[in-house]
Amino acid sequence: MLPMVELNNISLSYHSLNGETKAISNLSFQIKRGEFVCIVGPSGCGKSSILSMLAGLIEPSSGEFQIHTQAGIGYMLQKDYLLEWRTIYSNACLGLEIQNKLSPENLANVDRMLKLYGLADFKYHHPSQLSGGMRQRAALVRTLAIHPELLLLDEPFSALDYQTRLSVADEIGTIIRKEKKTAILVTHDISEAVALADRVIVLTKRPATVKSIHEINLSISDRTPMKSRECPEFKDYFNTIWKELDVHVS
Repeated sequence: MLPMVELNNISLSYHSLNGETKAISNLSFQIKRGEFVCIVGPSGCGKSSILSMLAGLIEPSSGEFQIHTQAGIGYMLQKDYLLEWRTIYSNACLGLEIQNKLSPENLANVDRMLKLYGLADFKYHHPSQLSGGMRQRAALVRTLAIHPELLLLDEPFSALDYQTRLSVADEIGTIIRKEKKTAILVTHDISEAVALADRVIVLTKRPATVKSIHEINLSISDRTPMKSRECPEFKDYFNTIWKELDVHVS
C-alpha cells in the first residue's frame, strides 16, 4: 500500500535583503495511512514550514513530495480562526459552504460530530461564548466536515493554558483516532508528542533534517493521550527525545 505522504530530499531556503536563510536540508520521511505522527525540533528549525509545503502554501527549493489522497487535506493552525459573527454551527459548515458541498448528508455529519463531541447544546452560540477548549473542538469539527484524509496540525493547543491544553489534546487526539484520519502534528511539547503519536520525528536545528524517528510502543490497551502519560515507557521516550533536542539547543 502506498504511504499517505512521501518527502524526498526536501530543501527550503528563504530569501530576504539580508541574504539566503536555509531552513530545511535534504529532509526525507514517509507517513503511513491512518498514522498519527508528531514532528518536534528546536525552535525555528522549520517545523511549520513543512506543513505549509504539504498544504501547498509554499514550494520547496529542491526535492519533491507526494500526497496520495483524493479526499483532500485539513489544516488546523495555532488559532481557531472561528468567525465571531457566525454561530458554532455555521462556523462548522464554513468549509462545506466554500466548497459548495452543503448536502443533507454533509450537514447531518456536522450535526453528528457536534453531538458526539459535546457541542450540540452550543451550536447556535457564538465563539466568544465558548471556552478555549470548546472553540478548538469546533475548529476540528469544521476541519473534519470536509472529509479530509490527511490532517495537518500546527501547534493547535499552544494558545491554551496548561490544564486546558492537556484536556483538549486528549479530546482531539481521541477524536482523530476515532475518525480514522492520518495526522501530522507539529509541536514543541515532547510530552504531547509522545502521548499522541504512533511515531515521533525529531529534527535537527536549522537547516532541519531528520535526526531520529521513534516508534512509540506503550504497554496499554485502548490507548488515549491521557492514559499514555501513565505508562512506564512514557518517561523513557520523553528523556530520550529531550536529550536529543538538548544537544541541538546547546
